[in-house]
Amino acid sequence: MEPHGAVRRGGNDRLVVLDGLRLLSALMVVVYHLLHGEGVRDDAWRAPTDQLFPGLAGAAGYGWLGVEMFFLISGFVICMSSWGRTVGEFAVARVVRLYPAYWFAVVATTAVLVLFPVFAAHRDWTHVLVNMTMLQSLMGVPDVERAYWTLAVELLFYVLFALVVVARGMTVRRVVAFCVLWTLASLVAPWVQNEAVFILVGRGYAQYFVAGIAFYLMYRFGANAVLWGIVGCSWIIAVSRLWTEIKTYSTSEFLPAAACVTVFFVAMALIAHGWSDRIRWRWLTTAGALTYPLYLLHAQIGLTVIAAARPYLPAWVLLGATIVGLLLLAYLVHRLVERPVARRLRRALLRSLDSMRAADAVPVVPATRAPVPLVAGPGLLSTEEASDDGSVDVRRGTPQRSPAAQR
Repeated sequence: MEPHGAVRRGGNDRLVVLDGLRLLSALMVVVYHLLHGEGVRDDAWRAPTDQLFPGLAGAAGYGWLGVEMFFLISGFVICMSSWGRTVGEFAVARVVRLYPAYWFAVVATTAVLVLFPVFAAHRDWTHVLVNMTMLQSLMGVPDVERAYWTLAVELLFYVLFALVVVARGMTVRRVVAFCVLWTLASLVAPWVQNEAVFILVGRGYAQYFVAGIAFYLMYRFGANAVLWGIVGCSWIIAVSRLWTEIKTYSTSEFLPAAACVTVFFVAMALIAHGWSDRIRWRWLTTAGALTYPLYLLHAQIGLTVIAAARPYLPAWVLLGATIVGLLLLAYLVHRLVERPVARRLRRALLRSLDSMRAADAVPVVPATRAPVPLVAGPGLLSTEEASDDGSVDVRRGTPQRSPAAQR
């Protein structure tokens, strides 16, 4: 499986088209939550959204599929960005990327729920603190914002990929083996009937990460039958599992949802084959930077704004203004919170890595054992035995005879 020729493309070339797709996916999720989220019709829009937004509301009912596109892109990008890195460097990059904006979003969303409890009361404060770790799903603690469930899936993917692949040194064969084994584990997990195992192997979404990884290998090294087999198997699993997801998202039907997922796979296949390499629009990089803060902040804040402003603005104007306002908020969070905090956090973590490397480089000198004090006891000198003349062989702990006794 190792390539016989040179690498097809640079390992860390930035594909701005992926930034654009990420923002499009985020907007799909945003519109879905603003038109179909919990309590929307009763508390926010004060009317059925399919009457206020004919046509749009029906299409927005499939916006939850934007999460699947996120996972596809994530598999591609993580494989690309981790190539040639150590586990420590990989961990620093992921922590710096995930946590600064997330910490702010948890605090901001909690503040909105405390001050304006339109849809839900704020969580217990201990729950808020647990949410700051991003490990709340593993601890059985509710998310401050329902959309945060995807973050645990992403985080566990990073941990698995780091421990299984990055730690051993990334090669094509190891990455392919990871894809195959993780796919098999994700198929077996539901039969185990253990929630922890199910969460660990991706909660039914491993196929999207696996396909994204395979698409990156195609992009960098060229396509082959094995990689196409992984992608095809992932697509089959993804489409078949839509039946289960549609039971949760009652706004959707199977065939349109399957068509959306298929379009996602086709779009990634085109990117993997270089059809988007000529797209170099700078604004797409900015669009990609807004995606994560927008996703973290949109639901409770957006619905609260809609509930407050609905009596004063027409529905279409209010929807457009809310989305624009959320994008502006995301931009401010990116510039004023995410970037400066990430910069400081990266420096601190890299210094920590350097100090640990320096500590590991120091040779360990075995400690010399201090002489055992000879404490007199009833017929004993500590652990050694006394000889007739009081001399002791400290090396062997055996009594020594005096020269006179030997003669």
